[in-house]
Parts: sequence; C-alpha cells; structure tokens
Amino acid sequence: MKYKSVLTAAVLAAAFGVVAPADSWARPAAKGAPALAPLPDVNIPYTKFVLPNGLTVIVHEDRKAPIVAVNVWYHVGSKDEPQGRTGFAHLFEHLMFNGSENADEDWFKALEQVGATDLNGTTNTDRTNYFQNVPTAALDQVLWLEADRMGRLLGAVTQAKLDEQRGVVQNEKREGDNEPYAVAWDLITTNTYRQDHPYGHTVIGSMEDLDAAKLEDVHAWFKKYYGPANATLVLAGDISPAEARKKVEAYFGDLPSGPPVPRQTAWPAKRTGEQRATAQDRVPQPRLYKVWNVPEAGAADTDYLALLSDVLASDKSARLYERFVLKEQTATSVSAYVSEGELGSTFGIVVTVKPGGDIDAVEKAVDAELAKLLKEGPTEAELARIKTSRVDGFIRGVERIGGFGGKSDLLAQSQVFHGSPDAWKQSLNRYRGASVADLKAAGNRWLTDGVFSLQITPFTARETGSAAAPPRPAVGQIAAPVFDSYQRAKLTNGVDVVFARRTAVPTIDLTLIMPTTSSSRTGLAGMTLDMMDEGTATRDTIAISREQTELGAQISTTGGMLYNYASLSALAPRLEPSLDLFVDILRNPAFREADIDRLKKLRIASLKQSRQQPNAMANRVLFPRVYGVDHPYGRLITEQTIDALNRDALTAYHQQWIKPQGATLVVVGDTTLEQILPLLEKRFGTWTAAPPPARAEIPPAAPKPGVYLIDKPGAVQSVLTAAFPMAPRVEAEQPATEVMNNTFGGAFVSRLNMNLREDKHWSYGAFSFVNGSIGPRAFVASTSVQTDKTGPSLVEMKKEFADIVGSRPVTASELAKSQDDLVRSLPGFWETASAVSSSLGQIVTLGLPADHFTTYPKRVRDVTAAEATAAARKAIHPDQAVWVIVGDRAKIEKEVRAAGLGSVTVVDADGNPVP
Repeated sequence: MKYKSVLTAAVLAAAFGVVAPADSWARPAAKGAPALAPLPDVNIPYTKFVLPNGLTVIVHEDRKAPIVAVNVWYHVGSKDEPQGRTGFAHLFEHLMFNGSENADEDWFKALEQVGATDLNGTTNTDRTNYFQNVPTAALDQVLWLEADRMGRLLGAVTQAKLDEQRGVVQNEKREGDNEPYAVAWDLITTNTYRQDHPYGHTVIGSMEDLDAAKLEDVHAWFKKYYGPANATLVLAGDISPAEARKKVEAYFGDLPSGPPVPRQTAWPAKRTGEQRATAQDRVPQPRLYKVWNVPEAGAADTDYLALLSDVLASDKSARLYERFVLKEQTATSVSAYVSEGELGSTFGIVVTVKPGGDIDAVEKAVDAELAKLLKEGPTEAELARIKTSRVDGFIRGVERIGGFGGKSDLLAQSQVFHGSPDAWKQSLNRYRGASVADLKAAGNRWLTDGVFSLQITPFTARETGSAAAPPRPAVGQIAAPVFDSYQRAKLTNGVDVVFARRTAVPTIDLTLIMPTTSSSRTGLAGMTLDMMDEGTATRDTIAISREQTELGAQISTTGGMLYNYASLSALAPRLEPSLDLFVDILRNPAFREADIDRLKKLRIASLKQSRQQPNAMANRVLFPRVYGVDHPYGRLITEQTIDALNRDALTAYHQQWIKPQGATLVVVGDTTLEQILPLLEKRFGTWTAAPPPARAEIPPAAPKPGVYLIDKPGAVQSVLTAAFPMAPRVEAEQPATEVMNNTFGGAFVSRLNMNLREDKHWSYGAFSFVNGSIGPRAFVASTSVQTDKTGPSLVEMKKEFADIVGSRPVTASELAKSQDDLVRSLPGFWETASAVSSSLGQIVTLGLPADHFTTYPKRVRDVTAAEATAAARKAIHPDQAVWVIVGDRAKIEKEVRAAGLGSVTVVDADGNPVP
C-alpha cells in the first residue's frame, strides 16, 4: 500500500490520456528526408451506469487476456482529514486490507490464491483507490470481497488491527524519512500551503496524529466516505458490459448509499513574492527545489504548464538538461513536473548540483533559463516534439488494463475528478491545439511570482450496519495459462530472430541479446553500453535524444556480466526510421572524449549518492562478501575503477562484444514475421564481424560469512539483509525453489512478511529472492525495521531461517497457496508485449527448452511439500549467512552483537573495516 502525493510528468501524461487522431502531428520532413507517418489513434470505449445506491460503474471490454482489472476509487483523500488526524486517510486504506465482516482474513491472502497481479491500494490528497487484475474465473469472488469491505467492514475492525496497521504505516513513514533528501517534501508542503488549506499537510501525516487515531475515528470515517455513492468501480478486460452489470448489481446493489459528502471547490492558493528555505541532510550533493502553486487538474493553464515543464526537462535535448548536465556539467540530474490535484496543482523544478558545486550559481542560471522561456516561449520544434512524447507515453500506458496509468485507472480518474470517463479528451484537445503563445501566457500567469525556493545542502558536521451479504461465491475454474505462440527465423548473417505477435497497441519492441563475458575492468560493459546512445559518427547526444522524442521511440542499451542488451520500442507506423536510429547507435558509437568525461562524472556522482541510500549501501557490502571481492559478481565499482575507463577500452570492448555473431533478436508487437523480416535483414543482415571470444567460465563463489554493520548516523530505520550462497541453477529443481521462495518471503502472504509486518508491525515489508541466474547464486532476505526493533527483528529472521529448514517445513496449505499464486498469476504477468519479450529473453539467455513456459504450470503443480522444503535446505544454511545491517551504530550495535548471528565487523559503505 502506497501513498502518492507527487506525480512525475510521465505519470501525468499517461493519466490524462494524451492521444492523437490518426491524421495529426506528423512531423514535417527535414530537407531531403521522408515525412514521418502520423501518430496512431487510440480510443478507450466504455459503458457507464449508476446503481440506485449511487455506485458509478464503468466497463471497458478488452479480450486480449483472460483477466479483468477491478479498480475501485473512493472520492476521499488526505485533504478531507480533520485537524489533528493527518495521515488518517492513508491509515484507513491499510485497514481496508485486513478483512471485512464476512471475509475476516488478509486481503492479500485471498487475492494471491487466485493469481491476482497489479494488486495494491494507494492514497493521495484527493482519492483512495484499490486495484487488482484477476483471472476471469475469480471475478465473482473478488467483486464479492470488494462489496463486503465497502458495505460490511466495521464489524471486522478491532483495536488490535488498528494498532497493527498504525505500526505498519509508521514504519512506511520511517522508511521514506530514511531516504536522502526526504526532508524536502515536508518543507515543500508546509511552505507552499497554509496550515488551514486542505493540502497543508503531507498525505502520510505526522507520527503524533497517527498515534492519536482512535477506533471511533475509524467508524466515523468509514460511515462518511466509504459508501457506494462516493465510489466509482471500473471493470476493464475480459468482460462485457451486460455481464458486468449483472454481477455488480448482485454484489453491490443492496449496499446503503452513505451520506452526501460536501466538496471543496478549486483552491489553487496562488502565492505572491518569493519564499526561501534551506536545510541540511546527509547527502553527497546539493539539491535545488523551486515550486509554484498553479491551477487544479483539468484547467487549461495546468495542461499548458505540463507541456512547459516538458520543454524544460523531458529528455536530454530539453533546455535544463542540455545546459546543466550536458554542456556546463554543473548538475547531475534535472527534472520539471506538474503535480496535479483536484483543488490545485504545483509546478516544480528539481536540480541536483554536482558534488561540491555552487548551488547559488546554479539557481541563478535556472532562474535565467526560466525567465528566457517565459519571455520568448518555446520554439515550434520544441512544442511539436513534446506533443509526440506525450502521445507516445499514453499509447504505451493504455496497453495495460490495470495498475498505475492503465485504462481502468484513467477511466476512474476522469470520472471521479471531472465527472465523465472520457474527460481526458478535454486535456487531449488542449495538447493538440496548444500553441507557443498558450504555453508562454500560462507560464507568465503562474510562474513569474509566488515561488518557494528550497536548497538542501550536505550535512558535514562530525557526530558521535447493512443488508446481509450474499454467499461468498466460489472461484470458478481458472483457465490454464497459455503463453504466446512464437516463431523463429534467422537472418543471413546468422542472427536468430524470435517473434511473437501482439496487437493490443500499435508498438513493436525489439531486443538484441548479445553474449559477453565478465571484464577484468569493473564497469567496462556498463560504461560501454551507456556510452552508445551518447553519440554516433553523425549524431551527438542531443540529436539522438531529440530524434527519439520526435519519433516516439524508446532506445536503451544495457551492459551485463553475461549478456549485453540493446532495446528499441517503436510506434508501428514509425518503425523504419526508428530502426535506422537504433542501428546507428549499435554500430557507430563515437565514444567522444568529452562525452566519456561527462558520463564518468555522472557515474561518480551516482556512486556517492548510493553511499547514502540505505539499501544501496547494504548491496555494496553484501555481494562482495557473498561471492568474493574478486569474483565477477562481487566486484565493487569505485571512483578508481570508473576513472580507469578510457576511450581505448570502450572502443575495444565494443569491437569485441557488440556484434551479430551469437546474437538473438527478440521481437514482439503489432506486425507479422513476414512483414518485419525484410526490415531486419536490411539493417542487421549485412552486419558482419569476427565471432566473439569464448565466454570465460564463471568461478564458484568464495563467501565470507559473518555480520557486517554499516553506520548511518541518525537513521530512523535499520536495513537488515541476510544472504546464503547457492549452487547454480538446475532446471529440474527450479520450480521447487520458486515455490519455496514464495512461501518464505516472495509474496505478501509469506512467512517473513507476515511475521515482521503484519504480526509485529515492525516493518513496512520484508521479502526474499534468489539472486543470479547463471553460475553461483544467492538466496537473499531483506527488510527495513524501526531502529528500536533492530535486535528483535534479527532474532525473528534467524528463527524463520531455522524453522523452514528444521522444525517447521513447508506445509501442504503453504504449498497449495504458492502453487496457485505462481501459476494463476501468469496471464496477468504476460499482459504486455514487454513482459512477453522478457520471457522470450529468458528462454534465450538461460538456454531453456522452447516449450518452457507451456510446461511450467504443470512442473510447479508437481512440486511436493517435501521438495519445497528440500529446496529450502539447499538454499538456506544459517551458519553460512552473510548479514549486512545498515543503521545508527550508536543505537543498534549492542543488540546486533547480542543477536547471536556471528562475528560482527563494522565497515564503511565500501566494505572497508572501520574502528
């Protein structure tokens, strides 16, 4: 469960449905170049009806997969909280997951058993929503569950549950507060809105108000805001409107409406003058925030300001990024956004200044750039480019029926905030018709006065009652998951092609998978691949970024230990020019010295940031201790290894490993194999090179068990991570390993999470996973807990490890739950083209049989409880654990040593022993 208070520009673009008609926004051709095809049209047909009790229901039929998105929005958020009860809306959201009168069990337990995916709930200033994608056969039961908690919740809410979820939420708050720069959001909230404004406090609230929440507050809140008349239900997916109406009337029709809810009208709270604040935090770099209050979501100026934010910082060719990160290199990151709200929105600029940089000088330059933009407006080319970018983001977002930014989310948001499921079209029309003058005028109305400026600088001081419920429906026969059929082909130069057709959205995803081997120079593969889209023989960094945005293409290159990946996601009508750009990046990287120097500085800055981020600190120490400091999987990237990289090394690596021999192209999207093969042959088939060297054998791990404690002064939580070396993957044993992990910590309703989060409420979440795929692996379990529960949490983790390999092996019920979760969730995981591409990539990189995903469900179902327990005993050896603990040493060291985990060594964020 998450609280959402600030949305990025990318999320907002998806949320507000930037769609272009088929005949619009074709970019004029450069002289001598062919015109780009028009952007594709996208529509979201729907049926809307309202029950007599006021429940608004929206249905969108999408038969591409046997799943249905169930998305319930309640029109209540933190803005509705009474004084002294900040954070209550979010706390109540958590309580809604703890069972209702006729289903008094954890929501995740019920939903994971039926294979739900995209399962969560969120709260922001204006609404609370609950969502999940479920197999069609489970829809009746999920609707019954949603109706039961909408109409029959209070009888199941006890003081014990309130205390439990209060603890969970407080640990969620601590987890957020433990992150670098976290202090900024409280300061921005309290300085941009007065205390009497509905937005004058954070969504998650204060610790004191959370402590003050009483059971009678829960009852009053539920009765006031959680009736059907204040709710919108969206069903999207494998269902017709007629089927939906019949089911919804059966399960929700008898619920009482609830009282009328008063609504606050728009209140943008525009400020005058300049307000400033400074703060220190344990961060390696200064950061600048500039924030203005602007109109509410749906206002014309808000849409124009969203486009204006893209002009400033949407890609590498955007004004702030190009100046401060690329050219002057005075910053390592920049962003600009509009965070939209029902009553008012905020326009923000965030600049992370380079280590040791002059934040005052950067702020002065940012002000100058903004003033210039407001005086002159954007260029026509800039405006055309950002329009394309927003259309592209929307097209990709609406491939999904559920989750953040999916179709059900968009329909619900449009209805709840604007009164119609297709209200997003109003913003669309403004984007389509926006002119340079529109953006300039909106900017001058809202961004020339009333700024709040915040500077965060490094802290360097030394320290020491309703109608009876109908019977709970059984889950129907859930259809066996069916993986996409796919075809294979081969280009004339030997490149293998794996193709699957997907037509839900007009996009085509390509991934070129190239085998490699570990490099003796740490970070060489990653740096080489990162540099490839920084410039080619004929294009520089800005040109590549600009062209991607104009095309609506997304290109990424990623260097790995065993495989390198180059990916293109293109709009189908613009595939050919997108392919041309992709191939140029692959084959002709320039590796310019200036770009190498700039990227090295950015990587060093990112490295310094990671030494302040608790989970990153833990990982930097963990894996060198699990595999060995000289092992390919354990080598540590440092300033020295980054500095050692040079143009000769990058060029040599590219010539040696970025080549078609041994490579595979995975293609998924809206085309056919017959259509795309000639296009691939033209661009890849003529690419020849000498075969790559043989891959070096991966050595076994050389672990160093023990306890490694990293001091993070002032931390309000401790990160606890334990890892155990594992043998390489054996395919016949893999299903048992996955069932075991799901039982132990791989699902919400797993032993570790239920212990530390739900039973003890010491943590916001605890989880486990298997790290690595080829060669030696590791079983890893991790959590963040409140500082004063560090010792007891370590004891509980130690107990859970001992139990599953000893006195409490995997039970029959746990086995069945994990099998259901792993198998029934597959259709939801395979909903998008990118997910199918990822699964096909696994077949390639792991050398799996062609029918691996077809036979996978049966192999999981065939696992026995004894086999799952045996998998645990192969993975977990308590006496061989590597423990890494990050927290306030002064407060936790004594209890860490008393936990009986082994010898304790205090180390820095690079694993070096310290006194």
